[in-house]
Order: sequence, then C-alpha cells, then structure tokens
Amino acid sequence: MSDSDRPRSPFAGMADFSTRPPVRVLSPDQIEQMLAEHQLYLETEYHQGHRANFASADLTKRDFSGLNLRGIKMDRAVLRGADFTGAQLQRATLIGVISEEARFDRSDLSGARLSGANLVSASLEDACLAKADMEFALMAKALLRGACLQEADLSGAQLDGAVLTRADLQKANLRGAGFRDARLDEADLRDARLGGAFLIGASLRGADLRGAYLRLAKLDSADLSDANLYDAEGLTRAQLALARYNSATKLPWARTGVENATG
Repeated sequence: MSDSDRPRSPFAGMADFSTRPPVRVLSPDQIEQMLAEHQLYLETEYHQGHRANFASADLTKRDFSGLNLRGIKMDRAVLRGADFTGAQLQRATLIGVISEEARFDRSDLSGARLSGANLVSASLEDACLAKADMEFALMAKALLRGACLQEADLSGAQLDGAVLTRADLQKANLRGAGFRDARLDEADLRDARLGGAFLIGASLRGADLRGAYLRLAKLDSADLSDANLYDAEGLTRAQLALARYNSATKLPWARTGVENATG
C-alpha cells in the first residue's frame, strides 16, 4: 500500500506516530526465552522472571495463539500476519504496532493500549477490547464481528470498510472516527459518543443507538433501517434527510411526539 493510498484518521495531524526507532531482530531462541520469563513472571505474581518487552521487535507471522501475554510490552513492534488467536493480552501495551492482517480472534485485549496501531485488514472477531485505548488506530477493512468494545476509546480511529456486525460498542468514545462504508448491522451503540463521526455509506441496519450522541455526525447514505434511535442526542432532521431509513426506524423525536428535531 502506497503512502497516498494508506487510510488516515479524520484527526490526522493531531497525533504523530510516524517516528519509529530501528526494528529489532530477535532469534527464535531469544523470543522463546523472553516468553518463558514472562510466563514465570505472571505465574509467580511478578516475583520471578521478567515482563517481556518486545518493543520495536520484528515478530512478523509469529504464532502467539492461546498464550498468556497479560501486560506484555510490544510498542511499535512489527506484527504483520502474527497470530494471537485466543491469547490473553489484558492491559498489554501495543502502541503504534504494525499488525496488518494479524489475527486476534477471541483474544482478550481488555484495557490494552493500542493508540496509533495499524490494524488494517486484521481479524478481531469475538475479541474483547473493553476499555481499550485505540485512539487514531488504523482499522480499515478490519473484521470486528461480535467484538466487545464497551467503553473503548476509538476517537479519531479509521474504520472504513470494517465489519462490526453485532459488535458491542456501548459507551464507546467514537468521536471523529471514520466508518465510511463500514458494516455496523445490529451493533450495540447505546450511549456511544459519535460526535463528528464519519458514517458515510455505513450500514447500521437494526443497530441500537439509544442514547447515542450524534451531533455533527456525517450520515450521508448511511442505512438506518430498523435502527433504534430513541433518546439519541444531537441528531437533526438535516442529518437524517441524508440517510436512508424505513418505517421501522425508531426516531428520537417519535418517542416523545415532538415534531421538530433540534437544529
């Protein structure tokens, strides 16, 4: 992917993750030793062994599936095509990692730090990302079907073309996030903060948006068929006029009988 084609956050320029230290090359034996020390560190409740630090390491296509990697450090590591299926990554530090096409299916990343991470085309199906820090993450075409992102911070993240069908995004911070042509069908977006989010062409069929904050959200050609918008805040008729919806769409002002939306 060329630089000109690379997806960019709607907040591009507000955070700079481009400066990277040199990539470290570790031998397979070094990697295994560091993982063994980390396992001992966890098993002895931090009294023995050492917390593994793979910062800036090249771990391309490495298999970490099923491993206990709680609290591991991998800032700016190269994780292209790596496999973390079913791994425990609670409170792991993965700031600025390059993990295009990596697999995190069914992994636990709750409380993890993924700010500025490149997760383009990564698979995070049924992963737990509750309360994860994911500001400015690049997640175009990522697969997040059934993922839990409750109270996660995805402000300024870029999720164009991502699949978030039936994802749990309750109380998530999605301010300024990009969801162009993304699929959020049946997603739980109750009380989510979507102020200024880009939902152009997104599919939100059957999504639950009760109590969501939608001020200045871009809804051009978004599909809100069967969506529940009761108690949604900041949504105007002008925004809705650019979206698609049907008779089953529950509009915020229909519940109270108010005829005119704000703005």
